[in-house]
Amino acid sequence: MNKFDRPPSSRTNLASCIVATVFLVFLIFVVLVVFFTLFKPKDPRIVVSAVQLPTFSISNSTVNFTFSQYVSVRNPNHAVFTHYDSSLQLLYAGNQVGFMFIPAGKIDARHTQYMSATFSVESVPLVAPPNGLPTFADGINNGFQLGPTLELESRLIMAGRVRVLHFFTHHVETRTGCRVAIAASDGSVLGFHC
Repeated sequence: MNKFDRPPSSRTNLASCIVATVFLVFLIFVVLVVFFTLFKPKDPRIVVSAVQLPTFSISNSTVNFTFSQYVSVRNPNHAVFTHYDSSLQLLYAGNQVGFMFIPAGKIDARHTQYMSATFSVESVPLVAPPNGLPTFADGINNGFQLGPTLELESRLIMAGRVRVLHFFTHHVETRTGCRVAIAASDGSVLGFHC
C-alpha cells in the first residue's frame, strides 16, 4: 500500500462544489441572454397593400360608400402571435364614420397573414367648410386637374400576445394609420399614405 494515498479533504470537495456551481450559474446566464436576444418578442408589422371603394354615391350633400382595406400582418417572432383585441376605424373630417372589430385569431411564427376588411358607410354628411374654404381640395397629378377629393383616415389596431416557451407571455400591440384620397366624382381611390 502506498502511504501517499489519502482520502480527499473536505476543503477539496467544497472547492469543487463551488467551481461547479459558479460554472452552472454562468452557463444558465449565457443561455438566458442568448435566448432572450434571439427570441425577444417583437411587435407584428402591418403593411396596407390596397384600399378600395367598390360602391360610391353622393346625393343631397351626403356620401354613401363601401370601404375595403387589404393588409398583410407579419409575425417576426419565433412563437405564435395570438390577436384578440383588434379593430379598424374609419374617420372623415375627424369624426368616426365606420368601425369594424377584427375577429380573434393566430398568426404562426415567422409567417405573414393576409387580411381584408369591408364594411358599408351610410349617409355621411359632407362637412361644411370653415371660413369658406373647401373641405375637399382640387387634386393635381402631372399637371392634370383631378377634381375635388375627399380625405379619409383609417386606423388599424392589432393587440394580442406572444407566449415564449409556453411560460413567458409578452403583450404586443401595433397600429397603423393611413390617409386616403378619394375622387369625389366617382369614388376612385387616388392614393393613400400610411
